[in-house]
Amino acid sequence: MTEENKTVVARWFKEFWGNPWNQRIVNELATADICLHYPMHEPKRGRASVTKFMTDFREAFPDLNFEGVGNLIAEGNYVVGRWEGGGTHTGPAFCDFRMGSIPAASGRKMKFAGTSVLRVEHGRIAEELGQEDALTAMLQLGLIRAPEPEAATTRPGGSLPPGWNNMSDFPKDVR
Repeated sequence: MTEENKTVVARWFKEFWGNPWNQRIVNELATADICLHYPMHEPKRGRASVTKFMTDFREAFPDLNFEGVGNLIAEGNYVVGRWEGGGTHTGPAFCDFRMGSIPAASGRKMKFAGTSVLRVEHGRIAEELGQEDALTAMLQLGLIRAPEPEAATTRPGGSLPPGWNNMSDFPKDVR
């Protein structure tokens, strides 16, 4: 069963997240109540919601492409895969990021990586939960900014008390 599940996920990665994408793949490989959740975006539930999300994402980022890297790992109904990819925002405004929206054709590029856990039920994707390097993507898209260098040298709340976290005599004898 695990090899069959890895085959389903490999196809999903290629045809759903790859470029070009196969819009029919959602009806072919997703359960009717599929749950798709990545922290950068609001969770999606159901084929129509997942299809709309990817349609909008690809209109905004026409060259969007994510590819699996390394081997898929499977145990029971779960398959874990690592991926990397990104795209260039040359299309309409996109407002599905939790951190904010980007105006039409910003020209901003994003490239980042992540790991996904997919649950396969009866040969279909029932759930895809991922962790992506959202910080990198949001910085690249201009939705967040890195702190100014001088601000990064000062610690919020002031300096630490003398001797705090002084590890020079670690480990101490605790008899």
